[in-house]
Amino acid sequence: MIKQIILSFFIFTSFVFASSEVNVYSHRHYDTDKQLYKMFEEKMGIKVNVVNADANALIKRLESEGEKSPADVLITVDAGRLYQAKSKELIQSIESKYLMEVVPENMRDEDNKWFALTKRVRAFIVPIDSNIEIKTYEDLIKPEYKKMIMVRSSNHVYNQSMLAAVIAHHGEEYALKWAQGVVKNMARKPRGNDRYQVKAVANGIGKIAIANTYYVGKMIGNKDIAESEAVKKVKIIFPKFENGGTHINVSGAGVAKYAPNKENAIKFIEFLLSPEAQDLFANGNFEYPVAKGVKKNDVVSSWGTFEEDNISINTMGKYNINAVKIFDKAGWK
Repeated sequence: MIKQIILSFFIFTSFVFASSEVNVYSHRHYDTDKQLYKMFEEKMGIKVNVVNADANALIKRLESEGEKSPADVLITVDAGRLYQAKSKELIQSIESKYLMEVVPENMRDEDNKWFALTKRVRAFIVPIDSNIEIKTYEDLIKPEYKKMIMVRSSNHVYNQSMLAAVIAHHGEEYALKWAQGVVKNMARKPRGNDRYQVKAVANGIGKIAIANTYYVGKMIGNKDIAESEAVKKVKIIFPKFENGGTHINVSGAGVAKYAPNKENAIKFIEFLLSPEAQDLFANGNFEYPVAKGVKKNDVVSSWGTFEEDNISINTMGKYNINAVKIFDKAGWK
């Protein structure tokens, strides 16, 4: 009898454990996220299992796993990959009154298949003592900026989304001209990540780096002396499109199509858009909060203000393939 009771207990606890978890496939790789997972576990009593990889690899994995996939949530660092996941029918529509209330309409999928978690701004980084007054993304191709521009590879989705925005504003013919113009004005061939571009500007290799602003925040006071010293020598310029605003991209999340723990997945995304989680995104990772009513980090606020671009976030995904082809034609490595 005792053995039966013990056996029944283990069966019960195994069932509870299996139903009290959420499996997350994430392209995000920050300490901030690890803190959030722990906070969610402590608050909700739901275990967070994480698989970290590049968004393309995660999407391929979801495709190959099909109905047997253990994934509950897909998180990417770019709207373009969220759009791709939706087009491949790898994420599903969900109902959440809370998400509809706190996430602005332009920051979520029209079919509620994904929701933005944070906003990123692709800006220009220039020497702190510079008198450069570059104001628009279109200005990057002006002859006066020859051998000044520093930027990472076209293979990265950050640049693909930026070019997708150029296409949305001006069409593909201009986008090719623009990409070719940027290549002509590069100080050197693309290499390294966004932090690498900031350091290159600080060290006088180029004059204008194209980078996401949150990297600048993460370099402040960094244990890596090269980064913490470099960031003291630069400042941020928020450019805009001639017929729009400053380029905004997002990291975001969606519930996997075959999520075995769908309710937990919804709770997890709702938590990531709660005031406490959004506050940690803002102060721990220097990203712009998505949820209404959450303040920006003080350092981020000190960089100045800008008007967000008016094109749909979905556009970055819609024109992604076109952007990749244009980069190839332009010789942007």
